[in-house]
Amino acid sequence: MQSAAFALSPSAPLPRSRSSVANPSSKWRSLVAVPATKLTAFPIGRGGAVSSILVPRCGLSPGIGGREHATDLSPPRPDLSMRASSVPDSVPESAGDSSEKASAMTNTLLLGSLFGLWYLFNIYFNIYNKQVLKVYPYPITITSCQFLVGTALVLFMWGTNLYRRPKVSSAQLAAILPLAMVHTLGNLFTNMSLGRVAVSFTHTIKAMEPFFSVLLSAIFLGEKPTVWVLFSLVPIVGGVALASMTEASFNWAGFWSAMASNVTFQSRNVLSKKVMVKKEESLDNINLFSIITVMSLFLLTPATLFVDGVKFTPSYIQSAGLNLKQIYLRSLIAGLCFHAYQQVSYMILSRVSPVTHSVGNCVKRVVVIVTSVLFFRTPVSPINSLGNYIFIIITFLPSSFNRDEKYLI
Repeated sequence: MQSAAFALSPSAPLPRSRSSVANPSSKWRSLVAVPATKLTAFPIGRGGAVSSILVPRCGLSPGIGGREHATDLSPPRPDLSMRASSVPDSVPESAGDSSEKASAMTNTLLLGSLFGLWYLFNIYFNIYNKQVLKVYPYPITITSCQFLVGTALVLFMWGTNLYRRPKVSSAQLAAILPLAMVHTLGNLFTNMSLGRVAVSFTHTIKAMEPFFSVLLSAIFLGEKPTVWVLFSLVPIVGGVALASMTEASFNWAGFWSAMASNVTFQSRNVLSKKVMVKKEESLDNINLFSIITVMSLFLLTPATLFVDGVKFTPSYIQSAGLNLKQIYLRSLIAGLCFHAYQQVSYMILSRVSPVTHSVGNCVKRVVVIVTSVLFFRTPVSPINSLGNYIFIIITFLPSSFNRDEKYLI
C-alpha cells in the first residue's frame, strides 16, 4: 500500500464558506483571524482502494526513530479582533405603550364629547321647554309628554337591541318604585318653576341641591358633615338669597317649586343609598334610568288626566289660539333633549367618579344660566349678578367634599 503525505503551505489561503463572510450592511463587523494549520493526509481503504483523509497537525515535530511526537497539545488560539459600531441613544417605544396612549386619548375624547352633549342637550331642553311653557301653562301635561317621549325611546332602544333589555325581578321593581316617584315629582316641580320664573332663576335656586343633600343625609342617614362642608354651604345660601331679592321674574310659586325640586331630587339620592337597589349584570345605570322613565310615565299619567284632562289635542290647542305645529315641534324637541341629556348623564356617571360628575353638573348649571340669560335677554341687576357669581364660585366646594353623590342630573 502506497502512502501519500503532503502538507499545505501556511501562505496558501484556505477556502472560505459564504457563511463566514460578514454582511456589509450589518451594524456590527468582526474580523476573525484564522490561524494557519498544517494538515496531513493519511491513506485509508480496502483492497487497494486508496483514499486519504486530512487531519490537522498541531505542532508535530520529528522524534527519535523517525517517529513524531507532540510538542504542544494546547489548541491553537485564534487572534480575534472586533470593531464595535455606535449604539443608538434612544430606544423606540414598545407597541404596548403606544396602544395604551392611543386608548387613553380615545377615552378622553369620548368623555369630552359626552360632556359636550350633556351641556348641549340641557341647553336646548331649557330653551324649548321654556318657550312651550310660556304659551301653554300646563306643566303636568308637558312633563307627561316628556316621559312619553322618553318611554318611546327606551322601547325603541330595547326593541332594536341597540341596548340590551334587562331582566328585572319583582323585588327590584319594588325597590326602584320610590326612586321613580321622587324622580317624577322632581321633574314636575322643575317644569312648574320654569313656567313661573326665568330659566336662570330656576337654576340659581336649584344650585342649592348640595345644601339639601347634606341636610337630608344628616337626618335620614346619620352622616355628619365636616366643618368645611358646612362652611361652603353658607355662601351658597347667601348667593341664592341675593339673587332672589333682585330677580325681576320672582314669584313665590316659582321659588317654592324650585325648592321642592331640590328636596325631591336629593331625596332620590338618599333613597338610592337607603333602599340599596340590587343591580344584576343586566341592570346598569342606563337601564336603571330607563326603567325609572317608564315607571314615571305610568305614575304621572293618571294625575295628568285628573288635573288637566286631555288638553294636548290639536283641537284644544287650535281653540286656544296657539300655533299647533310650533307647539308640537318644540314639545317634541324638548322631550327628546330631556331624555337625551339625562341618558348621557348616566353614561358619564358610569365612566367617572361621583365627584367628577358632581363638578360637571355644577358647570352645566353655569352654562345653562349664561345661555338662558343671553337667549331670553333676561335683565340682570348688579346685585343679582353678584349673587350668581358667589354661588357659581362656591358651589364647586360641596361637590368636591361630597364624594357619594351618584344621581346629580
